[in-house]
Amino acid sequence: MTKMGERSPQDNDATFDVVMVHGATDDGAGAKVLRARPGRLDAGEVRPMREGKPLGTGEIVRLEARQDAPALYDVHVEHKIEAAEAPQHAAGPAQVATDAYRESWDRTFGATRPN
Repeated sequence: MTKMGERSPQDNDATFDVVMVHGATDDGAGAKVLRARPGRLDAGEVRPMREGKPLGTGEIVRLEARQDAPALYDVHVEHKIEAAEAPQHAAGPAQVATDAYRESWDRTFGATRPN
């Protein structure tokens, strides 16, 4: 712990990444946080990863508790999750032709004749 007016080693580090936990999420499954990085201050949420659940976008982080402040944690980014690109679709309705559709077409309009 530093004395008043002194700076900690983290203050001199240009790569600091710290979160402050300030409450539970509305559903109680995570925590609301404020995250400070060089040149940025963000509000967000942290949630535990659940097997079988999609991760969405954002980052997978590991939080390391600080000894001098119980609500502050150093952030270690383990993996960045990029947003998936939306699939490209052709204009108009989907072209679906199942075997049942083809059989019904043949019954309705007759089988195609070879030329």
